[in-house]
Amino acid sequence: MTLAEMNEAKAEIDSARKRTVDLLARAERQELDAAWQALDGKPVAQPVRGPETGLVMVRGRMGGGGAPFNLGEVTVTRATIRLASGTVGHAQALGTDREKARLSAIFDALWQEPATQAVVEQALLAPIAARLSDADRRKADETAATRVDFFTMVRGDD
Repeated sequence: MTLAEMNEAKAEIDSARKRTVDLLARAERQELDAAWQALDGKPVAQPVRGPETGLVMVRGRMGGGGAPFNLGEVTVTRATIRLASGTVGHAQALGTDREKARLSAIFDALWQEPATQAVVEQALLAPIAARLSDADRRKADETAATRVDFFTMVRGDD
């Protein structure tokens, strides 16, 4: 395998991991609880860090391209766990729900293991992605319903 192929494979893995962490951060607590309850052979997860809650400064830009400014602070809870196999999982989530962060970290670690990756994808990540997609579609439909099309009529030369 060439260096370019190795870099491409690593980029694909990183992209898939980013998707997983993003979906876990946007998961509802009920979705995580249901997936945990449905999981056969619950793994032993040793806490490495947290769960702990802190504040993060959120920055914004006017129009998406203006000068950055401090918008305000939000609470974020993070957790890091290690499974008995040695796999480490990380999670961050807005808010103060420590159990959500802990469960997200466990599912992140389970997703990294080849034996349980498909289970996490089917039982948790696919439903979360479908829920988010439906919400985006509904919001787009609501926005489209209020859309106003402007046009200009040429009145001739004055």
